[in-house]
Amino acid sequence: MDEYFMKMALNEAYKAYDIDEVPIGAVIVKENKIIGSGFNIRESSKDPTTHAEMIAIREASKNIGGWRLIGCTLYVTIEPCPMCAGAIINSRIDRVVVGAKDPKMGSCGSIIDITQNEKFNHQAQVQWGVLEEECSSIMTDFFRKLRKKRK
Repeated sequence: MDEYFMKMALNEAYKAYDIDEVPIGAVIVKENKIIGSGFNIRESSKDPTTHAEMIAIREASKNIGGWRLIGCTLYVTIEPCPMCAGAIINSRIDRVVVGAKDPKMGSCGSIIDITQNEKFNHQAQVQWGVLEEECSSIMTDFFRKLRKKRK
């Protein structure tokens, strides 16, 4: 099931790619049903909080009628940043499945680990590398295209 839902997150990432946004996608699943999804729209929205994970968390919370996403899994193509990792902890998401690591902003273990910090009252289990090559290559392709456009 992890690969299936990561493919759904990749579909979200391609939506961002198609509108020249950094191609990161996320879906939130509860009882094998997607209850929230999102893709980056930071540039077009002019809002630094409109990361894929934040949009998916807002939608999932709205759909279940509360902020506690207990029993949910977040599938995200690229490792969450500090803001998104904080939102994961605050929303009580149980599990995070990450496609590829982010060596510049990753906050589930690459640079820091917010999701496993025992000083917080909640920790999220993190699983790495589901469809890692696909999740990584969409980012590589996007930034290659962006560099060509700037020349």
